[in-house]
Amino acid sequence: MRTNRQDTKDAKRREPSEEVDKLAYAVIGAAMEVHRVLGPGFLESVYQEALEVEFRLRGIFSKPQKTLAVTYKGHQVGEGRLDFLVGDVLIVELKAVQNLDPIHQAQVLSYLKMTNYPLALLINFNVSLLKDGIRRIVLSS
Repeated sequence: MRTNRQDTKDAKRREPSEEVDKLAYAVIGAAMEVHRVLGPGFLESVYQEALEVEFRLRGIFSKPQKTLAVTYKGHQVGEGRLDFLVGDVLIVELKAVQNLDPIHQAQVLSYLKMTNYPLALLINFNVSLLKDGIRRIVLSS
């Protein structure tokens, strides 16, 4: 028998489907190729354009600079802009900063809540090894 504590713990994370995980893996591979070729040190916009090219070359369907309405109690109060919406299920947010700060993760979590998508990748290209700049963020319920 499961305890309430276990039920609560399980309810906190909504793991993405195998399809979404495979898509995330493909996105990470594309980002690693961009980082391998360009390295750290460019503006975020350069990585955005390069990753868009790499997605096309790999046949990864994406919508760059996808605009989302921000609503409050049924009223539109602003807009959010995703760097990429991949496969209509995965948010990809890019950074080119010294360190990922809590505000970057909060931004991505807000996007997940707005869209109800299960997974986002936060990728910081300003690192020596790209694996150190990738954060997988899962929507909690």
